Amino acid sequence: MLYKRLIGISVTLTLIIASGISGYIAIEGWSPLEALYMTVITLSSVGFMEVHPLSGSGRVFTIALILCGSGVLIYGISLITAFIVEGELTDVLRRKRMNKKIEKLRSHYIVCGADQTGRYVIEELVKTRKEFLVIEKDPEKVRVLMDQDIPCIQGDATHDSVLLQAGIKNARGFITSLHSDAENLFVVITAKRLNPTLRVISKAIEEESEQKIRMVGADGVVMPNSIGGLRMVSEMIRPSVVNFLDIMLRAKDRTIRVEEIDISKGSPFAARTLDETGILNVEGVTVVALRDKTLDTHLFNPSRTTALTEDNTIIVMGEVEKINALLEKARPAGQD
Repeated sequence: MLYKRLIGISVTLTLIIASGISGYIAIEGWSPLEALYMTVITLSSVGFMEVHPLSGSGRVFTIALILCGSGVLIYGISLITAFIVEGELTDVLRRKRMNKKIEKLRSHYIVCGADQTGRYVIEELVKTRKEFLVIEKDPEKVRVLMDQDIPCIQGDATHDSVLLQAGIKNARGFITSLHSDAENLFVVITAKRLNPTLRVISKAIEEESEQKIRMVGADGVVMPNSIGGLRMVSEMIRPSVVNFLDIMLRAKDRTIRVEEIDISKGSPFAARTLDETGILNVEGVTVVALRDKTLDTHLFNPSRTTALTEDNTIIVMGEVEKINALLEKARPAGQD
């Protein structure tokens, strides 16, 4: 890697300059400033006049300094040129900017893996304007994510240091879609150990893995093969419904989704009716159901006079931007 070679060249050049200063002091008896000046003009080949006439030993030392130092200097300049031309300098600067952005993330989502499943997760988080970052081991996939200006970390999600760098203690949710069930299981264990209150969703390939992943702390397990089979049946027996959902999910002019508005402690929506919150008057947003978190029951198509409590979650369908605005209104004062 050019970056590591540049560090090596910098260290070597520093040692050569130090050797030149020490050599002129020992051989010619010059002061440190005079020795530094002579070393610099010798290595840079500017051709300025010598500080003092050189002795025979001094001339031999100067020849050796020119041969060693100039070669290192020329090689270093070629590396710097390659560093700029090949874009690695841009990558380094971009990575620094991205790291600063990652450090500021709060209440964000962490996605482990940018494979086929992970790409759909990333695409959906981008469309719904959620703050998130991706952890991926493959450097080529990381480069693609960086080109798309998606916050990402190159590393192994099973390592504590990588998850801590991703801000897992401040994260809102965690999604792992790695290649094998064993990897996902291990990542779930690690994530839950670092943040026990974190909501974790994992992918699973084998049916027998689902229960094991739930046992180690996953709040939800999604099986792509099972979902694919259900989708195929739905295409056959309820094509109109599937067509509607496709239009909702893939519309290019606007993003329509089913979302939830949580009525937590201190929310301005608590102790009000649905009508008083103003949700029912927002064009482009429809209230689908009201969930009681304590009883885990749902009231579909609730009436305008339904009173809201801190145990409720409002399930709505509509345009993402308008729903996000409602989420801000429902959030308790001072909460991020």
